[in-house]
Amino acid sequence: MKMTPGKLNTFLMLKLPSAWLCGVRVKNINQESCTVKVRHKWINQNPFNSMYFAVQAMAAELSTGAMVIGQIKDSGQKISMLVAQNKASFTKKATGKLEFTCNDGHLISEAIQQTIKTGEGQTFWMKSVGLNEEGIAVSTFKFEWTVRLKQKK
Repeated sequence: MKMTPGKLNTFLMLKLPSAWLCGVRVKNINQESCTVKVRHKWINQNPFNSMYFAVQAMAAELSTGAMVIGQIKDSGQKISMLVAQNKASFTKKATGKLEFTCNDGHLISEAIQQTIKTGEGQTFWMKSVGLNEEGIAVSTFKFEWTVRLKQKK
């Protein structure tokens, strides 16, 4: 079954309601890239009248993780995934509509193939950049993903 923005947004509503309530939505996704949008609103603001950093992190993580989920499904294997660590930098006040885009889908398949081949966990870093409506970067997130074959019981 092909991953689509509609299916992922339904998944958000059912499994990650805090992200859904804050307005995080997948805009587009394919094997190589994913874009997630979120608009600054009352429910996701901080005391400084800009978007709370955790909401930006949810959108950024989804732009990376959605591709990981998709490629794991495509592999046909039972593989677990987990964020091991993350790094973030903030360069401009986050207001208005933001789009977080990750173009690192090419890193996922090699890690999945290696974990299937060796049975050992693999790690890789993916970057997501959040742009405002003027195309200016407001934040950059990097996530270290781990993938590992699930143990048979």
